[in-house]
Amino acid sequence: MEEVQDLNTKPLTKKQYLVVSSMLFGLFFGAGNLIFPIHLGQLAGGHWGMATLGFLVTAVVLPLLSVLAISVTHSKGVYDVGRPLGPAFALAFMILIHATIGPLFGTPRTATIPFSVGVQPLLPESLTQVGLFVFSAVFFGAAFLVSYKESNIMNSVGKLLNPVFLVLLFSVFAFGFVSPMGVASKQVVTAEYQDASFFNGFLQGYNTMDALAGLAFGVTVVTAVRQLGKTSAKSNAKVTARAGVLATAMIGVIYVGLIWLGATTLGEFKLSVDGGVAFNQMVSHYLGSFGHALLATLLTVTCLTTAVGLVAAFAQDFHKHFPKVSYRQWLAFMCLASFLTANFGLEQILAWSTPMLMFLYPFAMVLILLSVFSPLFNRDPRVYAPVVLLTAVPALLDMVAAFPPVVSASAFGKALASFQQSYLPFASLGMDWVVPALVGLVVGLGLHFLKPSLARTTSPVVGTDRVN
Repeated sequence: MEEVQDLNTKPLTKKQYLVVSSMLFGLFFGAGNLIFPIHLGQLAGGHWGMATLGFLVTAVVLPLLSVLAISVTHSKGVYDVGRPLGPAFALAFMILIHATIGPLFGTPRTATIPFSVGVQPLLPESLTQVGLFVFSAVFFGAAFLVSYKESNIMNSVGKLLNPVFLVLLFSVFAFGFVSPMGVASKQVVTAEYQDASFFNGFLQGYNTMDALAGLAFGVTVVTAVRQLGKTSAKSNAKVTARAGVLATAMIGVIYVGLIWLGATTLGEFKLSVDGGVAFNQMVSHYLGSFGHALLATLLTVTCLTTAVGLVAAFAQDFHKHFPKVSYRQWLAFMCLASFLTANFGLEQILAWSTPMLMFLYPFAMVLILLSVFSPLFNRDPRVYAPVVLLTAVPALLDMVAAFPPVVSASAFGKALASFQQSYLPFASLGMDWVVPALVGLVVGLGLHFLKPSLARTTSPVVGTDRVN
């Protein structure tokens, strides 16, 4: 098939690359990306450096690889990433990803975190539920309006909201670095981080949901780059990859600063229940009562940028696969469902999101890596199948172990945990999927290279245009 030509044959300017990178940064970086690194710094204390390395793998490198996976395979969304395993698996994977980062957990969190951390402390306890209702209604109303026209997404996120967020964030950084609350390397290390700080930091990176979001944002990024005239698969992929490197590098620098700041807060405050409390304490320490207003604004702006990306990606992907419902109708459904879930409160959302993340992240990691290296085996389904199949068992066990005690502490949950710890290597580190996935990879590559001719005839083609 003849390759689609670029409408804009000229190289993009530095300003255009910055706009795309800024959009990606804004889509990735939400309130969770603020509070989880700070809390990790408090948990790791003096071992904050090694914990940071683990966190950066799943919170920076993996999201970058998810963007590159979209680029390398010329995919147009999360569905295409799972397509080598067939349309049924691809559709199920897409729905699970969007449900997790969408109306069930991720998107409602974009409203509940800024409310509970920035707004709730200013309200009397009797008005908490009413305040959450009003705040979340206004919040998702704004997200709906910004996302209403797909062509507005890059302008609204990349050019307007994101620069405001960066100014507010670095004003907080300035106070933290000029007058630190303590010496990070001398702070108390919690028990879990005494000997396994890297792996615990690695698992904490799941909470950002950015690897899942990177797959889901693929359609939004591709659409935005096409608006700049880069309509061929090859040039679109190149722009997306370059912008992704810049955006995730910026996020990585911020993470290092936030984790360090979190560790220094132990010089003034006790270990908090979550990073939101720690961030609130930090801002109040440096800025006093004005800090609350700044915090509320900071969290609301950054969460709105992420919410816009999530609701738009959901609506675009679902409209593509279920076209009888329009983009705007899917958008309205997403915003309404997220609004309803948000009113259950942040505590409930976080409690039930962890099991789903422990289940989905191993699948996402193996599919991302397989996609990035897929040119080596022509996206042969026989390579994908054993890897994903053998990843499923430990992923299910990790999900059950992460459920609240009503499930994980039941007789059924304890029996599965005993089996997991006894027979799966690295289960205590939350990495029990690694060995089965590697075994599946060896089997899959063996099948591919033993019968290369069959691999060439069975490999599916993703997308409508190919690179000759």
